[in-house]
Amino acid sequence: MSKQVLIVGGTSGIGRELAAAYARRGASVIVAGRDGARAERTAKEINSETDAGHVRGIEADLSKPEILKESLSGIDHLDAIVLTGMRRDNNTIADYDIAGATELAIAKIVGYTTVVHTLRSRLSPTGSVLLFGGLAKDVPYPGSTTVTTVNAGVTGLVATLAKELAPVRVNAIHPGMVGDSPYWAGNRPAVEAARARILTGVVPTMRDIVEGSLFLLENPAANGVNLDLNGGHA
Repeated sequence: MSKQVLIVGGTSGIGRELAAAYARRGASVIVAGRDGARAERTAKEINSETDAGHVRGIEADLSKPEILKESLSGIDHLDAIVLTGMRRDNNTIADYDIAGATELAIAKIVGYTTVVHTLRSRLSPTGSVLLFGGLAKDVPYPGSTTVTTVNAGVTGLVATLAKELAPVRVNAIHPGMVGDSPYWAGNRPAVEAARARILTGVVPTMRDIVEGSLFLLENPAANGVNLDLNGGHA
């Protein structure tokens, strides 16, 4: 049986690149996103690009954890769960948007946990879970209060889920700016400003993050790891 992989947040950016990487490896991949039609289109695109034919798309909205059980009901077995879905939230204390903060916190803490709760009995004992956090957990900036707090919370999820799901492995990856991601690729001034703060002087790419993700997902010794991938931050 081929490896079965679920990527929630796999319709664009790093999640989509990771889905394509697994498809090229011969895995059966489920791409999930809050827009089911978009997830299905993305799956068809990846199948065409990789000549795989075993990628499918489903709807799964992390900000609505109460419906995730139904959304994930068609999955019978998994070897890996990747939770990369998020919400952008530039939210200062001076002008605090409660709705935006609530949606982000629910998606990345309650949503992530609900997916794992729902699928725990369908996950192989030799399988793994990968959560996505981010650099803001250690390097806050004006407007990052909720992002910083939630990404720090991801490290707590890694600690508790690794204990509760054992022998299943649980890790997290925390990228900094990813220069060729859809969000940043069109903002060259911001990318260059970030480059000046990166010790290597090299802005990470989606390929860099995918390779780090594959290491955490596939290496049997990687468990309880919070892996920062940002080139070193000055």
